[in-house]
Amino acid sequence: MEFRFDVLRRWPDVESPDLVAVDAADRLLLDESSAWRTSMSADDIVVVGDEYGALALGATAASSGVVRVHQDALTGEQALAVNAHRLGLTDRYRPMELTGALVAGARLVLLRLPRSLDALEDVAALIAAHAAPDVVVFAGGRIKHMSTAMNDVFRRFFGTLDVTHARQKSRVLVARDPLAGHDPEPRRAVHDGITVCAYGGAFAGTAIDIGTRFLLAHLPARLPEGGPLVDLACGTGVVAASLALRHPDRAVYASDRSAAAVASARATAEANGVADRIRVVRDDRLTALPDSSVSFIALNPPFHSGAAVTTDLAAPLFQDAARALRSGGELWTVWNSALRYRPTLQRLVGPTRQVARNAKFTVTVSTRP
Repeated sequence: MEFRFDVLRRWPDVESPDLVAVDAADRLLLDESSAWRTSMSADDIVVVGDEYGALALGATAASSGVVRVHQDALTGEQALAVNAHRLGLTDRYRPMELTGALVAGARLVLLRLPRSLDALEDVAALIAAHAAPDVVVFAGGRIKHMSTAMNDVFRRFFGTLDVTHARQKSRVLVARDPLAGHDPEPRRAVHDGITVCAYGGAFAGTAIDIGTRFLLAHLPARLPEGGPLVDLACGTGVVAASLALRHPDRAVYASDRSAAAVASARATAEANGVADRIRVVRDDRLTALPDSSVSFIALNPPFHSGAAVTTDLAAPLFQDAARALRSGGELWTVWNSALRYRPTLQRLVGPTRQVARNAKFTVTVSTRP
């Protein structure tokens, strides 16, 4: 029976007519790996980087067993759960962290190629270290997001690498014969006294992106009292660590929907000696915080959903920040000036004033009435 790609949705991630839950690269990965999958149980299959469930559900639909799955974005996990329920496949996959247990003994890995070479190295090295000796890795993506440097990464950890024919602007790399591998370790760099730790999939890596730098330069010395200081969409935890270092008497709460970001932020907190005062959680908003419970939130909102650029990610963050802020609490936001978020902040949070602006970014503070 042909797999029902048409029932897959992106929800609760951003949905619009030009954003899809399954693309040509997903279909090509499943087609290229079909002959291998028919000869094994889903227990031997691992899926990494599935966006919304096309690979995991497509791989398990025609076989027995349970496929192991790792998705970096929490919204991807949630979408997979919804799609699995819709297809009656809720018991056919198991979400897991990016550790050796994910790929232990795996004979087949389906991988959506990440854009970051560091992220690809983390996954390739992990597979080489823990998968079965006869493992075959099918790694696919859209050609516009692929580079020959990805081939070089695979050749460091696998003895054989083949490249499939292109189809619908997509291509698959096939890696076999694993060499010596290793578990992922965060990369480190020091910027202005802050040690930044980053696993491969974390935004900006060990750099401090220019928007975050601009925000940090304009945060006030005195912050509103009440509740933990919050770093929403925390990335590698640079703002969280900075807040903890600047305000040694305050606790800090940091959240991000990315598993790589959360692991990186925890490592950053540890490296800067403030892990005892920073709580980092994987959350696409601030759902673990009660209403009206905090007085300060810092936010550098994301505007990428996968490869797509969208402003639809910011509004839910603004809205939940408003919910968590107590009266008089402040949301400090940095954003690309071209995105013109100020009216949305004014509507969802409260009175909003511009604190600083340069050629690219704007910093605003919104006060909860």
